[in-house]
Amino acid sequence: MKFDTPAGPNPIDQMKVVGRAHDRIEGPLKVSGTAPYAYERHDVASDAAYGFMIGSAIAKGKVTRIDSDDAARAAGVLAVVTTLDSPEPIRGAMNTANLFGGAAIDHYHQAVAVVVAETFEQARAAAALVRVHYERSPGRFELAKEATDAAMAMAQGKPKSHEVGDFATAFASAPVKIDRTYTTPDESHAMMEPHSTIASWAEGKLTIWTSNQMIAWNRNELAKGLKLKPEDVRVDSPYIGGGFGAKLFLRADAVLAALASKACGQPVKLALTRPQVANNTTHRPATIQRVRLAAGKDGRLTAIGHESVSGNLPDGKPEAAVDQTNLLYAGSNRLTATRLAVLDLPEGNAMRAPGEAPGLMVLEMAMDEMAQALGMDPVEFRILNDTQVDPENPDRPFSKRRLVECLRVGAQRFGWSKRNAQPGQSREGRWLVGMGVAAGFRNNISMRSGARVRLDGRGTVTVETDMTDIGTGSYTIIAQTAAEMMGVALEQVKVRLGDSAFPVSAGSGGQWGGNSATAGVYAACVKLREAVAQKLGFDVSACEFADGMVKADGSSAALGQAARTGEIVVEDTIDYGDLARKFQQSTFAAHFVEVAVDAFTGEARIHRMLAVCDAGRILNPKTARSQVIGAMTMGVGAALMEELAVDKRFGYFVNHDLAGYEVPVHADIPHQEVIFLEGVDDKSSPMKAKGVGELGLCGVAAAIANAIHNATGVRVRDYPITLDKHLMDMPRFA
Repeated sequence: MKFDTPAGPNPIDQMKVVGRAHDRIEGPLKVSGTAPYAYERHDVASDAAYGFMIGSAIAKGKVTRIDSDDAARAAGVLAVVTTLDSPEPIRGAMNTANLFGGAAIDHYHQAVAVVVAETFEQARAAAALVRVHYERSPGRFELAKEATDAAMAMAQGKPKSHEVGDFATAFASAPVKIDRTYTTPDESHAMMEPHSTIASWAEGKLTIWTSNQMIAWNRNELAKGLKLKPEDVRVDSPYIGGGFGAKLFLRADAVLAALASKACGQPVKLALTRPQVANNTTHRPATIQRVRLAAGKDGRLTAIGHESVSGNLPDGKPEAAVDQTNLLYAGSNRLTATRLAVLDLPEGNAMRAPGEAPGLMVLEMAMDEMAQALGMDPVEFRILNDTQVDPENPDRPFSKRRLVECLRVGAQRFGWSKRNAQPGQSREGRWLVGMGVAAGFRNNISMRSGARVRLDGRGTVTVETDMTDIGTGSYTIIAQTAAEMMGVALEQVKVRLGDSAFPVSAGSGGQWGGNSATAGVYAACVKLREAVAQKLGFDVSACEFADGMVKADGSSAALGQAARTGEIVVEDTIDYGDLARKFQQSTFAAHFVEVAVDAFTGEARIHRMLAVCDAGRILNPKTARSQVIGAMTMGVGAALMEELAVDKRFGYFVNHDLAGYEVPVHADIPHQEVIFLEGVDDKSSPMKAKGVGELGLCGVAAAIANAIHNATGVRVRDYPITLDKHLMDMPRFA
């Protein structure tokens, strides 16, 4: 199906099942501990041996020799595979770092060997017997030191520097302006489930049961790395214990499990340890960002400048922290630039809302500072500078943009009028209290997505697609889509996900999964409706599918009757035309936060949070709300505590586990409220929906930072905002 014109009326608009707050259909499996996650697939490999990865002890240099004889002779050991056994490095097209193979070491904890044994304890003990000899080289581990020499980043062969109008002149001549520098730290995905894989070979073909967000990408990359045909690799990932982007691309666990299984001749299971997750895989890179804003005395922005530098391995990509600035606010003169410093730290890559998350941590704090310089209310300042068209291409309107409504609704619901405009003046006992606001923005991406749909004689509809569920509710919204399209109860739909034997879907990432994957199911169900009508001798254009029946022109039949002589199987893919080029498709939010800061210790606590979201049709308000409050929680971490500490001598992340890398816990998170603006976006897909899972994060940290400033009068521009950064400047009370 080609989606190249705005969606008209269609069966989804009935909203008998879609748009309703249904529980997750796989929820009972998860809460009972019976959902089959990758490392626990006893059903597929009861005789699996255990692999244990050995990571490099240096951050830069090369392996000169590996002594593994003692390990090979240890109790229970079945095989030892070293990086020197594979002289050609294995690196996927979407990876920045080599995953395995060769002598060169690009970063700390790069995989250098895997030990396989009958038990996990034997594999781990034998791994300690492997002696790896290195030749260490000097490394670059400090962004601030390398930033001055950072080169302009490139995108599609062009520098990532963009100017509209005459920024320098407009900024210099403006009556009100600010010029600020901010920093965001390296962050870890810190999902509950580590990277895990079980691998098994049979007749030259490989099957991996793994934890991965993008099935087709990883099957193709793994096949290429192991010199196999894609059709000789099967990837199965029905349940994923969180990813946040860490599991988008091929990682060392899959490569090592496959090589280890081949070496010992039996299935092998391997999970990365928590320190290996932090240092072997990927993270969100730190940034140094400069924002310059200028306005007339009326508060209208006349110049917007946003420049960012981040670090990565050679050939890596930058953190795209300035991209949202091209679209969020009106302003005739604009400048954005992205620079990339070469660092020898572990790979920097996608983490939930890459670009917008750290970019809005900064831009929305700068907007607050600009509002203060103008003497304007921060909500009204943002509303004044709203735009309904692409600011850099006024002939290109937004498909739907309701940021102003988000701000208005949020301000009224949150009680924004009670905010004290004078920072540091509201107090409850020993606590200084403040409110903050920030806009949220995340682009809407539509991805090609396929599905197969089956109908049997009992009227049961089965959906098969390689779409994944990383905790987002994919199983449920896909079932809702099929139930709505075929006119059956949710209980009559079965959903099978995450298998490369199924049609290729959009996968989970970039908040494109829900809208795109359900659109693919919609397309397949349109085909199934046509097949059912033909079997029943009905005109499909006159058919009504409802309550398990098909009705047309006074006749009716049970849906299952169409498959009485055999199962009906159809398959289709949603493809997109040029609507995304004609219309800027984005999602918007307004985040409001109230904080309290202890006047004597500087401790900050969240009192309450509100997100008002504009994201098209909400397919399931319950699972969507879950996504948003989870993202809001992640925003609390980004604002107040999350930071991978870099050992600048040896080039690794020191706090590489959940004891040292602090994330919010239940006691940190108070009342959270989410409001979804009702409405649809007919330019997005036949579902008229958009993504929401990453929007909930974008802007949250800045709202918290702005609330802390409102409470204390102290502006901290270096995230996370820990008490040591503002304690000495806090207002003093008797």
